[in-house]
Amino acid sequence: MTDASLVLVANAGDGSISTFRLAGGALERIAVTDGLPGCSTFAVDSDRDLVYAGVKGRTDDEGAGILTLRLHRDTGELEPLSRHDLTGGGMNYLALTRDGTGLLGASYGGGYGISCAVADGVVGEPVSRIEFPNLHAVLPSADGRFAYFVSLGADLVAQYSLADDLRLVPLTPETVAAPEGSGPRHLVLNDAQDALYVLTEFSGEVLHFSRDTEAGTLELRNAATAFDLSKGLGHSRFGADPMKEHFVWGADIHFADGGRRLWCTERTESTLGAVAVAADGSVSAPARFITTEPQPRGFAVSPDGAYLVAAGERSTTVSLYAVDGDGLELLQRAETGRGANWVRFV
Repeated sequence: MTDASLVLVANAGDGSISTFRLAGGALERIAVTDGLPGCSTFAVDSDRDLVYAGVKGRTDDEGAGILTLRLHRDTGELEPLSRHDLTGGGMNYLALTRDGTGLLGASYGGGYGISCAVADGVVGEPVSRIEFPNLHAVLPSADGRFAYFVSLGADLVAQYSLADDLRLVPLTPETVAAPEGSGPRHLVLNDAQDALYVLTEFSGEVLHFSRDTEAGTLELRNAATAFDLSKGLGHSRFGADPMKEHFVWGADIHFADGGRRLWCTERTESTLGAVAVAADGSVSAPARFITTEPQPRGFAVSPDGAYLVAAGERSTTVSLYAVDGDGLELLQRAETGRGANWVRFV
């Protein structure tokens, strides 16, 4: 990237977010913001320099919540502004919509999803709440008209239109099935908004859904494995210990290479692999894999596609790579904190 940019990394084990400056192909940690217990997801409003972080309670009496933080770009510090309390369990995924005036959330432990209005950085009470077992992620369409939630526990994608007041209105049908036992986890939309891709946790696949850009509805088209078949990993299941049983453990997914590749992480063997995306949207398995930070739950690709930063839950460092097609060149490892699991360029 020609100009310096910032990278935020959540360290759930330390209850902190590290702020890095990326310039000249190197990361420099410029700040660490503490007081964010169990932080494992955050959403960034870059236009307003606001960060919405999902946290656990700091005491036995305090429940989970969503903290609004102001990002000071010169110092990298995050200043607490407000807190929205959650009564049903903490957030595993947060996503902003409608130019930062709406916030969507998915709770894995609570099995619920929400949509909330945001005004001057203050998160309002949910205007809609949906329930499916082990909701893991949520993503709005770029135009703010639709929202998609993935349920790991029920093997489905739930699809909704967003009303003017951000209410979640079920489409017909309300849900689209994923393969039984696959464990849908994280999802991304392509730039054209006519395809949605889901990485599964238990089967380690990228599922390709075509998307009707007017109606918002999805249809499963094809799938490709996203883990290293040579490692002999078994198909995982709910409640399994994937490390002990040597099972697939898919985690995160992001676009790169102008939408021609989907980088994916697998945590048992700690690999990154780039699933190829054809002109018709179909996917095919990676040709090679790169070993990265131990147990890589989260990573991010820079907006220009030149760099990738990966974090590992069993590591206190992040890895900075130069991206070259389906290959990665390790440039640096930088100290961040314990339990690093969420990465975003801002």
